[in-house]
Amino acid sequence: MFCLNDTMRYFLCPGNTDMRKGISSLCGVVHERMGRSVKNGDVFIFIGRSRKLMKLIHAEDGGLVMYVKRLEAGRFKTPSYDKESQSYNMEWRDLVIMVEGIQEIPETRLRRLRARRNEYTV
Repeated sequence: MFCLNDTMRYFLCPGNTDMRKGISSLCGVVHERMGRSVKNGDVFIFIGRSRKLMKLIHAEDGGLVMYVKRLEAGRFKTPSYDKESQSYNMEWRDLVIMVEGIQEIPETRLRRLRARRNEYTV
């Protein structure tokens, strides 16, 4: 069940991540590169070098969950890196902005492919 929300903490892994990694390998990246534990319920975000693929992992009741988003058009824009805390300041809204391609200027958005949806008539 999709249960990400604004009460969780979000951490973007610095640098590029090998997107061939699965959930177990990404847990190792969280421990080794980020110095954190996946088991505490935080959400960890990984982006590949091409910035077209994003993976998120977090612990839920009963096990670990991994979400994957691959862009058909455009690239993910990462937030600015904070040198003092040596991390990316991330919140729920930052994740939504990054995934949806929203820019500071409301009229502009990063390129995203629109999903084709069947229209049902009654």
